[in-house]
Amino acid sequence: MNDFVGTGTLVRLALRRDRILIPIWIVVFVMTAAGSAKATMDLYSDPKALVDAAQTSNASPALVSLYGRIFDESSLGEVSLFKLTAFGALLVGLLGGMLVVRHTRSEEESGRLELLSAGVLGRYAALASALIVSGATVIVLGLLTALSLMGSGLDAQGSFAFGLMWAAAGLSFAGVAAVTSQVSESARAANGLTAIVLGVAYVLRAIGDSSADGSTQWVSWLSPIGWSQQVRAYAGDRWAVLLVPLVFLALLVTAATALIRRRDLGAGLVPPRPGPPRAAKSLRSPLALAWRLHRGSLYAWGFAFLLLGLLVGNIASNVDGFVTSDSAKEMVQKLGGVEGITDAFLATEMGMVGLLASAFGIQAALRLRSEETALRAEPLLATGVSRAQWLASHVLMALLGTGALILVAGLGSGISSGASLGNVGRQVPRMLAAAAVQLPAIWLVAALVVILFGFAPKLVTGGWALYGVFLLIGQFGEVFNLPQSVINLSPYGHTPRLPGGDFSVTPVLWLTGIAAALTIAGFATFRRRDIG
Repeated sequence: MNDFVGTGTLVRLALRRDRILIPIWIVVFVMTAAGSAKATMDLYSDPKALVDAAQTSNASPALVSLYGRIFDESSLGEVSLFKLTAFGALLVGLLGGMLVVRHTRSEEESGRLELLSAGVLGRYAALASALIVSGATVIVLGLLTALSLMGSGLDAQGSFAFGLMWAAAGLSFAGVAAVTSQVSESARAANGLTAIVLGVAYVLRAIGDSSADGSTQWVSWLSPIGWSQQVRAYAGDRWAVLLVPLVFLALLVTAATALIRRRDLGAGLVPPRPGPPRAAKSLRSPLALAWRLHRGSLYAWGFAFLLLGLLVGNIASNVDGFVTSDSAKEMVQKLGGVEGITDAFLATEMGMVGLLASAFGIQAALRLRSEETALRAEPLLATGVSRAQWLASHVLMALLGTGALILVAGLGSGISSGASLGNVGRQVPRMLAAAAVQLPAIWLVAALVVILFGFAPKLVTGGWALYGVFLLIGQFGEVFNLPQSVINLSPYGHTPRLPGGDFSVTPVLWLTGIAAALTIAGFATFRRRDIG
């Protein structure tokens, strides 16, 4: 039998399953790039102001570590998109990798692939179909991004270099996920390994970019994200660099196909470690078990959020360096001087941190569905554990986990910005407050997943789609002149802008109340439906 037979059928099945999720994420990425370009072009109409801003960015080690170096300080396109070059490649790589895991290891873990394999299905069909779907997604995403940037007024050659750079990053990490899906027996571990590789790649890129004398610049070439930067969209457009991730993908796919032949269906190359015959006392409650299941990812996310908070706070001390044009200076005076623009920057960045924390909340809430479909929930509920206890344990991890993450980021940014501005005692409580006001919107998004789990469990991944919609209209609704009634649909748009802005308790109470109502409704509907 042909090892690839059935690939087309699996591709159609995957596209059918992701017919909503994939288009929404493509739109989010495309609109993010176009919105960033349009906003920056409006802000830096003066070429001298553009160069001054680029030089300020390159002179800040924190900014270079976080976003990368600007190679052409006079390039409007590069300055407009420098925040999305490395960081955007990271997110597109995450999307490409997760799609591969979703349609390979997740299918094996759930048992669906074994049922399909009972028919006419080749050994490599699942991997091939996952790579086709993931590859097509990131390529379409890249091409549409290029077209949107051209529509924003940037030149065609640089726009296509930028779009294909994003696509190349997605293809690289689709290959990484193809290998990690063979190593682990669980989709969660495969995604975790892919995320670790992504993190290492981002750190290697940061080390290479941060070199003041160029002595460690070569380290960037060890990273797929570094390759994306070296394409230098709008700053030379080095097309030949795009061949490097393609070769990398080919090597990883070859390795993945070789590994498939060395393992049984449903098994991984690294077998899971068997646990003790009896559970420890610390595991003898639903909440303790939920903590055990979530703690690994919470620790990893917490460390990342602490670093992010420290970086954001450090960058805040250099924000005034971006303000060079007369129009920008006038805007800063209206905002309250340098302190006003610093607070506005911190408020904006804390809003972005809140968006990232929501991703953990969605992931934690989705664990309910994965435990159910993997048939681990039913034996637990057959004991003295009630449905409410089991559901509450995972919901609490989603709510308290996001709270811990956002407060850790607030603490880090408060310490870092306070040290830079010379007033730690004042900045720490201000940034903790700015972090805390993000929680109602974060909890509301997690509550949407809970009610989907209770009411329509097969649609629970729609939580990611709703998250993408909220992100899009909340961040770019005003840039694209959307009606205010549409912008108001995003819970993030109602969060008070702290520090520096006016605090109103009304939206906080409303968001918290809606989140509580949705969570209670999720509990009620879950108690009335069948398990599975």
